[in-house]
Amino acid sequence: SEDVLSKDAGECAICLEELQQGDTIARLPCLCIYHKGQVFLRMDITFQKVAFMGCIDEWFEVNRSCPEHPSD
Repeated sequence: SEDVLSKDAGECAICLEELQQGDTIARLPCLCIYHKGQVFLRMDITFQKVAFMGCIDEWFEVNRSCPEHPSD
């Protein structure tokens, strides 16, 4: 399900960027959370915000399980 993160929650296991308050996330049935929808990298080489497709969206294009719990 899609949700907005209410507090910082460590790093996304897919992109390794921090999951920060206000980020749009997907919360899987196993309760793992990942970036969902349009995500902004906090920094690139020119210190600009860079948009990319949400981590879990890309993951689910080729996988149907949680990246951290593939047998669930």
